[in-house]
Amino acid sequence: MEKSKITGILRGIRKEDILKVGEILIKYNIKDFEVTYNTKDSLEIVKMLKKEFPDARIGMGTILSADDLKKAEEAGAEFILTPSVNEEVLKYSRERNIDIIPGVFSPSEVALALRYGFNYLKLFPAIDLPDSYIKNLKGPFDNVEFMAVGGVEKGNITDFFRAGFVSVGMGSSLIKKAYLENQDWESMGKHAKEIKNIVESM
Repeated sequence: MEKSKITGILRGIRKEDILKVGEILIKYNIKDFEVTYNTKDSLEIVKMLKKEFPDARIGMGTILSADDLKKAEEAGAEFILTPSVNEEVLKYSRERNIDIIPGVFSPSEVALALRYGFNYLKLFPAIDLPDSYIKNLKGPFDNVEFMAVGGVEKGNITDFFRAGFVSVGMGSSLIKKAYLENQDWESMGKHAKEIKNIVESM
């Protein structure tokens, strides 16, 4: 699948706020959204975002089973992220030609994802790993690319790219809870712009 440098993770955002959040992120060229499956009304939110923002890519995350995956597919999710490797999910995705970024943490999990033909993987939680981890993994797995998820924020985002990640996923560090609670869209936009500028300057 096409790799965007930043994926906005939409977790726990109220349905009535979701379009405003999407509008702000798209304004600052963050156009890949992961709606987490365990967010209230997540399937409905995917449909809303797809209708409102046809130029964005709307995916679904926190997919733990083939049943979850089928529902996400029916809702129109364009790509899938998982927090772990699940052979049932990998097999179904392969059979249906679904874009999926499996979540991995160990060499054995990388090897399992590769067995099913997936070589763009989500390393989670990325913050818990030393900078050398990607370099070491890419020794035996030199055809794999990684997205960093977990602990990525404005102050350390460049560290992940320098360590060898090709993309990052950002949730509460991008869409801050205080901005949502206060509907402080101006501050949210300023924050998104700053993150976008950091990434684009690399």
